[in-house]
Amino acid sequence: MSARTVTIHYNDKIVRQFLLASIIWGVVGMLVGVLIASQLNFWRVNFDLPWLTFGRLRPLHTNAVIFAFVGNMMFAGVYYSTQRLVKARLASDFLSQLHFWGWQLIIVSAAITLPLGFSRGKEYAELIWPINIAVAGIWVVFAVNFFWTLARRQERALYVAIWFYIATIITVAMLYIVNHLSLPTSLTHSYPVFGGVQDALVQWWYGHNAVAFFLTTPILGIMYYFVPKAAERPVYSYRLSVIHFWSLVFVYIWAGPHHLLNTALPSWLQILGMTFSLMLWAPSWGGMLNGLLTLRGAWHKLRTEPVLKFFAAAVTFYGMATFEGPLLSIRSVNALAHYSDWIIGHVHAGALGWNGFMAAGMIYWLVPRLWNKPLYSNSLANVHFWIGTVGILLYVAAMWVSGITQGLMLNATTEGGTVLAYPNFLDTLNSIRPLMALRIVGGTLYLAGFLLLAYNVFRTLQGAQVVDGAAEVFVDETPEVRVGVRGTFINPPVVFAILGTLFACAWMFGGDFTKLAGLFGTITCVILAWLHFQSKTQGWADWYERLLVNAAPFTVLTFMAVAAGGLIQIIPTTIVNRAQNVEDRIQVPYTPLELAGRDIFISEGCYNCHSQMIRTLVPDVMRYGDYSRLGESIYDHPYQWGSRRIGPDLARVGGKYPDSWHFKHMMDPRAISPGSNMPNYPWLFDTDTDVAALPSKLSVQRTLGVPYAALTPAEIQTQVDVQAQEIVTRLRESDIQVKPSREIVAVIAFLQKLGKSELVPAKPAAVQP
Repeated sequence: MSARTVTIHYNDKIVRQFLLASIIWGVVGMLVGVLIASQLNFWRVNFDLPWLTFGRLRPLHTNAVIFAFVGNMMFAGVYYSTQRLVKARLASDFLSQLHFWGWQLIIVSAAITLPLGFSRGKEYAELIWPINIAVAGIWVVFAVNFFWTLARRQERALYVAIWFYIATIITVAMLYIVNHLSLPTSLTHSYPVFGGVQDALVQWWYGHNAVAFFLTTPILGIMYYFVPKAAERPVYSYRLSVIHFWSLVFVYIWAGPHHLLNTALPSWLQILGMTFSLMLWAPSWGGMLNGLLTLRGAWHKLRTEPVLKFFAAAVTFYGMATFEGPLLSIRSVNALAHYSDWIIGHVHAGALGWNGFMAAGMIYWLVPRLWNKPLYSNSLANVHFWIGTVGILLYVAAMWVSGITQGLMLNATTEGGTVLAYPNFLDTLNSIRPLMALRIVGGTLYLAGFLLLAYNVFRTLQGAQVVDGAAEVFVDETPEVRVGVRGTFINPPVVFAILGTLFACAWMFGGDFTKLAGLFGTITCVILAWLHFQSKTQGWADWYERLLVNAAPFTVLTFMAVAAGGLIQIIPTTIVNRAQNVEDRIQVPYTPLELAGRDIFISEGCYNCHSQMIRTLVPDVMRYGDYSRLGESIYDHPYQWGSRRIGPDLARVGGKYPDSWHFKHMMDPRAISPGSNMPNYPWLFDTDTDVAALPSKLSVQRTLGVPYAALTPAEIQTQVDVQAQEIVTRLRESDIQVKPSREIVAVIAFLQKLGKSELVPAKPAAVQP
């Protein structure tokens, strides 16, 4: 055996860059958040400008907070902690800089395109296809730099934080690529390859797990590194961290369907999502307890050290949010909470409390070490903590009360359940206005606290000298013991896990006999695994220790754990979401003009306020019409079921009102619906519909399976002109003058099509011999 000692100089320049970018984008994202919260209460704050409306700015807010603020903070924490945990400098300074500047360019591109109305119309996945390619490319740069660094590590065993970073890198790549698969129609527009129920499932498989693997797992890795460092205490339980990691990455990926309860999603997927969501209570709270108990013996430091205050509060908010999430996935609770502000409160408890406070604690801990200067003011940091905490509590409490109030009002009936108690949607909206105003106060307080952080950091940096960390490392040049395929996969832990999963799937999805066999097999696997573990505990531990010194097999097993749930959910829907397999109704494809109107609707971000999914709930049916069928959105690329009802559902609005109603409603919503908080859309009356783009759009739609005939540009123009003239003629009868080429005409055509479907003949029953 040979060994030597070397001095490693860490690349902390990249950490400083990402940290400062996180602060800047955090201020931007939170400022936009306060603005759009104000727009919900004061419609004039939309300023009658297309690039400042709620529908366009809300995606800017979510993307800025998730990918710009938390993303930059995550990269700073990962790069700082990884170098020290593996005792190696980042593999490539060039890749590090490419990662940083590429990511900032992506953020700037999003900040420009989203307010301009370039959107894919899917929550947290609005960015247009060229930007998505850039995101995937920069993520690969990040992955190469990270795994290359692991390959050059001097510390052979992978610490728990590294496990979470590995899960983040491979899972986010998988989620992002699948959900963003699109066919372009132009440089700024595309249609997703999935449609209808399959698009809904893939979207929330991505949307839910973007929260899991972009906002949770990397921050948990940061927690496992920075909390012990700040508290000067070891992690409470190594065994608990092992259980926490593997159960979380396996269970989380299955829970996405709980966003689609009581909808047209097949019931087995709804049950699956709810079941796995409830199972998330255990690993989530295991991680929370591991984080909080790491502070044992250091609680007295919370009185004087703001870093520990932020960390302790962040982990507590994580526990609260991960308790509330499974609760909201229970079908009866979801019937009340979904489409309401309760969901908004739940999301912000995690974003502001968990992500925001972890970011603040990490920033306050890193700044003195990266610039070799004490923090300018601990007192300001303490003020930030208390202002931020009060802001979160006001915000979340307002949204809880608002959501429950609106949910109860919308579901309330009288006369034995035969009449809606509040038939006018605006009655429920006006009742929660004071609570929406309180949300503005809470958000403003949180923003003020973060501005204090920015000022505190700015004053600290004045006159400071940057410093890069260094360490003397003992280099052991003994060849590593490799774990081959047999050692990785053919061993009791993996075999029991795979067999248990297969039996559980048979239990959940099989026929009567298969269910019984699956249940018996699952129970048998659990008992045998437990007995084997009790008798061969050291053997299991030795296998895991060998696994931790081999990053590649560990990564493969992690990928298998996260990929299983997605495959089992998505593949069956490729069969269900076909015209020959729908229920009693099938969607009538949009005409060219209606398709143009739908794209305008999506561009304006109307899906942020209006759903197009009538749930299988009596109050929904009484308010909006017959419940939505799977086949009624089968040709929708993207789907538009929505996740929030700031306005009423539109699934069956077609034909409900005359064309003149829609015309006046888009010009001045309050002229039609007094008390509405919807913005005006005057530009729709002055801008021409982009008919020239329709040939490419219809061609892509045909490729995706929508039954359009092959039309020439002239034939498309003729169809558009005929339908537009019909609408203009009807408007003229109401003394409304408008050119047939205007976008408002296309939007009216689309709105009047909603809810139109064809009956599907019932299939003859099979004749029993």
